[in-house]
Amino acid sequence: MSSLEIRDLKVSVETDQGEKPILNGVNLTVNTGEIHAIMGPNGSGKSTLAYAVAGHPGYIIKGGSVKLDGEELLDKSADERARAGLFLAMQYPVEIPGVTVSNFLRTAKTAIDGEAPKLRDWVKQVKGSMKELRMSDDFLERNVNENFSGGEKKRHEILQMELLKPKFAVLDETDSGLDVDALRIVSEGVNRVHEQNDTGLLLITHYTRILRYIKPQFVHVFVKGHIVEEGGPELAERLEDEGYDRFLDPNEALV
Repeated sequence: MSSLEIRDLKVSVETDQGEKPILNGVNLTVNTGEIHAIMGPNGSGKSTLAYAVAGHPGYIIKGGSVKLDGEELLDKSADERARAGLFLAMQYPVEIPGVTVSNFLRTAKTAIDGEAPKLRDWVKQVKGSMKELRMSDDFLERNVNENFSGGEKKRHEILQMELLKPKFAVLDETDSGLDVDALRIVSEGVNRVHEQNDTGLLLITHYTRILRYIKPQFVHVFVKGHIVEEGGPELAERLEDEGYDRFLDPNEALV
């Protein structure tokens, strides 16, 4: 069993007014085979947690640690973290003009494994995963995320995850912008990765609708840069009914 351990993580961002603290001491452990959901209102720092753990250079680490199997990740670059077994599915995947999906996927797999996959086996894996995600073969010749719909971008993120087989995957609002059919297909892909590879999942979301398809064992409420309550699936149901008001200052409005 592998573990991703976040301890007392403090993170700031640079603004016109100087550094602004976003994460105020996050503590969380995810083991392989587990599904954790992080839920909270807009502006609570959920995406900051995802990007800071993944190694985005725009976030300033002010303290704490992030360890994968006891190995500190915070002193590693984003690609080194990926090779260690960490994957981030982005809320807003970026376009890469001039780079086809086919070349991108094989280059990524080669970088993760340290050697190029055998072509015949690789093509079989790619097309098999694409079929499960209801993606046509011509998708491979399109430029990465260029003129993709919201659903296509999210399916491409899950396709990467299926092929790269990370130990841990952080899914940053994967449900945003998806219609009902796309949400079901994407969720099925996430569940396949979890079941086939024992991948530990950290699922960041505002709403419970994706949790109808991806069932977490652990739910964490995230407010003002840290976890304020933890529980099982029943906590998500309570949040669906009550919202986040009981965790917020009544004089503050949600952003």
